Amino acid sequence: MSLHVIVGAGPVGTATARLLAQRGEQVRLVSRRGAGPGHPAIELTAADATDAARLTRLTVGAVALYNCANHALHRWAVDWPPLAAALLTTAEQTGAVLATIGNLFGYGPTDGPMTEATPLAATGVKARVRSQMWVDALAAHEAGRARTTEVRGSDYLGYGTNSITTRVLPNVLAGRRVVLPVDFDVPHTITYVGDVARTVVAAATAPDAWGRAWHVPSPPALSLRELATRAATLAGAPTPRLTRLPYPALWLGGLVNPLLRELRETAYQFDRPYVLDSSASQQALGIEPTALDEALAETLGALRRDPGASSAKLSP
Repeated sequence: MSLHVIVGAGPVGTATARLLAQRGEQVRLVSRRGAGPGHPAIELTAADATDAARLTRLTVGAVALYNCANHALHRWAVDWPPLAAALLTTAEQTGAVLATIGNLFGYGPTDGPMTEATPLAATGVKARVRSQMWVDALAAHEAGRARTTEVRGSDYLGYGTNSITTRVLPNVLAGRRVVLPVDFDVPHTITYVGDVARTVVAAATAPDAWGRAWHVPSPPALSLRELATRAATLAGAPTPRLTRLPYPALWLGGLVNPLLRELRETAYQFDRPYVLDSSASQQALGIEPTALDEALAETLGALRRDPGASSAKLSP
């Protein structure tokens, strides 16, 4: 039994903690409120992870340190740098492998499927913040100061996630119209949270995976209309009603809503094909993506049991 320290008790942190606990590992789940799933192998700890000294004490003896935290989009430039610095300092001082949950923002607009070799060429504020986190972690790895890896997925599918699916599925399940500033008919990769957990654990515990980024194995891209239609079929719900919100409305909404304002920067992700190639990680890490219908059925079942839990996610 080895100790694994996870920072962040959201959907990804919770899924990762449960996976490790089910495998017989010891887990310390760190969050500001000490939240997380109840399990005898999961120790819930309330702490400010930006405090490098405290985080280091909590991580001594751990084989891996997982960055599963997240921040509100409009707070990334303020909240991410101190947390990233504390995590990297902790990895350097304890020897724990730093495994970070990244994303695809750093690639920016692309003309084809994104691979791990796609340049981090985005110029937006959020993309620069996340890209710099990986640049710093990789530099520490290459200098021999730390052991690091990063896994990147597309928009998440899974209960409690804050992604495009949480703005589609609850409305589909309830038979309500879905109104979003997206093209519902272009291919878009969707990544299942359970596969994120499997990938980050595999990358953190395999020495050959350190020192580079990996894409989370994800099923073939499909349009959001196809996703909504498959969800409606599985749930026995009415045919989805999907309406595209014009970009000028998104721009105007951003004048008063900070999240809508941040979405202007990433609007390109939803007006053209947004496709993730995960073939390298599937081959190297031996992970196949969970079937879309299986992940959808699990998510819809959770939404049925607790429909109110996602209501806050529906409004930007």
